[in-house]
Amino acid sequence: MQPSLPQLPPQPAWLKEFKAFIMRGNVIDLAVGIIIGAAFTTIVGSLVTDIFNPVLGLLLGGIDFSNVFIVLAGERLPTLEATRDGGAAVIALGIFLNACINFVIVGFAIFWLIKVLSRFKEKQPDAAPGPTTSEVLLTEIRDLLKTRAP
Repeated sequence: MQPSLPQLPPQPAWLKEFKAFIMRGNVIDLAVGIIIGAAFTTIVGSLVTDIFNPVLGLLLGGIDFSNVFIVLAGERLPTLEATRDGGAAVIALGIFLNACINFVIVGFAIFWLIKVLSRFKEKQPDAAPGPTTSEVLLTEIRDLLKTRAP
């Protein structure tokens, strides 16, 4: 005789619904998309900060965009970080410009990704095929016979 396993308490209905919700394909796809998006954002941030901004700054006369800022109140120090640490109120135009460049790059990359993926997507038939010629003729014959019958 084998010992019986202890019985687990019944699962609440909401837990079953939650499991069904989580295991749906689109929820898992969304989670994967968010994880890949976070990694992609890091790459794009590095691309803008480490590649585009130095080249753009060099072309515009050696401007470091991370240190382009306007002091509203307080003392202006050599860097944005030092000025903020000194308690000054600043508008960080360079940081905003970096964010705008990031947005454009991400949008452009997503546009091309969707464009490429849509080519691989199977084409769905537009509509169900209509009746064949013989089906149309048989329908007309049936209708004529119905009108003749007394």
